[in-house]
Amino acid sequence: MTSQLLYRGSDWDFELLRKAHDAIEEIALNDLQLDIYRNQIEVITSEQMLDAYASVGMPLMYSHWSYGKQFTREELLYRKGAQALAYELVINSDPCVSYVMEENTMTMQTLVIAHAAFGHNHFFKNNYLFRQWTRADRVLDNFAYAKRFIAECEERHGVQAVESILDAAHALMSHGVSRFARKTTRANDRATKADVRHEHFESTYNDLWRTLPSSVQQQKKQESDPDQTNDSAAELPDENLLRYLSHHAPKLKDWQREVLEIVRRTAQYFYPQRQTKLMNEGCATFVHYEIMNQLFDRGQIDEGAMLEFFHMHSSVVRQPNFDDRRYSGINPYALGFAMMRDIQRICNQPTEEDNQWFPEFAGNGQAMATLRDAWSEYRDESFVLQFLSPKLIRDMRLFAVTDRSEAPFLSVDAIHNESGYREVRSRLASQYDLARREPEIEITEADLTGNRRLVLTHRVRDGRLLNKEDSAKTLRHVANLWGYRVRMIEIDAEVGNTLNEYDVVPMP
Repeated sequence: MTSQLLYRGSDWDFELLRKAHDAIEEIALNDLQLDIYRNQIEVITSEQMLDAYASVGMPLMYSHWSYGKQFTREELLYRKGAQALAYELVINSDPCVSYVMEENTMTMQTLVIAHAAFGHNHFFKNNYLFRQWTRADRVLDNFAYAKRFIAECEERHGVQAVESILDAAHALMSHGVSRFARKTTRANDRATKADVRHEHFESTYNDLWRTLPSSVQQQKKQESDPDQTNDSAAELPDENLLRYLSHHAPKLKDWQREVLEIVRRTAQYFYPQRQTKLMNEGCATFVHYEIMNQLFDRGQIDEGAMLEFFHMHSSVVRQPNFDDRRYSGINPYALGFAMMRDIQRICNQPTEEDNQWFPEFAGNGQAMATLRDAWSEYRDESFVLQFLSPKLIRDMRLFAVTDRSEAPFLSVDAIHNESGYREVRSRLASQYDLARREPEIEITEADLTGNRRLVLTHRVRDGRLLNKEDSAKTLRHVANLWGYRVRMIEIDAEVGNTLNEYDVVPMP
């Protein structure tokens, strides 16, 4: 065990960053037993951080006017002191790329490396959602390709044409993800199928069909190649609007289809992050807290560094009261970190209440093993539903309030008793369920041989209808991509009766 300080004061250089990284790595891998990708740490300016922050947190993102608009807003707020910048940015890739600002102090750099390069890194590599949806070794190449392809399209087809297709794709981005992995077809299987189809065409070809009326030609074409009309119909219903449009929209050009695929892949990349914000930040915050405390216990950072660390850490995990002007809901850092610490307490020093609520791991003395298992196998909704304890509910003063539109008053439906704890936990967990937060819209019908109409269905739950004005604008984007009339039906998910209908045609 060493007693030599890693650094003194706030100044840093790259040699100090290397020393801090190596010391953190020793604790992370040996004491916390984290499993991480290779690390790549890059130092950037505050303006570069603003640029990345405005581009949905991706420094490699392709260009779009909305990112410039966001950059201008973020820069203005930052220069006026109305908001601070993110301490770091991290890319879920192999190697895991962590961006730190050159304006940070050495203590801040140490905290950021522990938080991003080891906390987030471990979560990215091990959580089942990221394992299912992310090819970490291809992420950087995919984003570099997307940036290059969009730039080439702007040169060949004009900025306005590219922006038009990107605007439509971005409007549908939240409906460009697949919640369940599809069975993929091997390339050789697709080639075999194409060869069989080609042989079928040649064996059934008759030059006399050229002389028939177009309607008869179409009928013969369907009879000789039924798969052409049935392939797309067999894929319905489809929840992934961008994928279906990129594959089947009749009027899109090849480069436009590829732009839709780029946006779809980007949306799918962020899909696991949208479901694990609480756990991801809770994991990274817990890791940096443990590492910084161990560095102090080993004599590798001094009291001044720890005081600076506690000031920054307490700012991150602060939960404003509901009547505070800064309140914007439950801080994922605050709840996530509190739950990780609470699990650690239950494993090491359980109460009788903990033994009753968490018999699987209470008192097992294996806090890190329990946490690593949770980080690997859960998402926010299931994590809260499984691990939120009565003690933490009391500490955070959580209770359930119901506001019914037909009632003239609010009602408190869950307080601090056994049934209340379960109700609070259930309701809080449901707030992290994307299926409840986002509308359930699917493509249910597509006519590729007749009037070419596309039909979407929105299954309404809990009486939550779509905003009519926003729906009409978004459907116009769908119609522009599809090239023909688009209809959307809102039906009650429980009863099945029609509640609303929208009919939109593409812009001329």
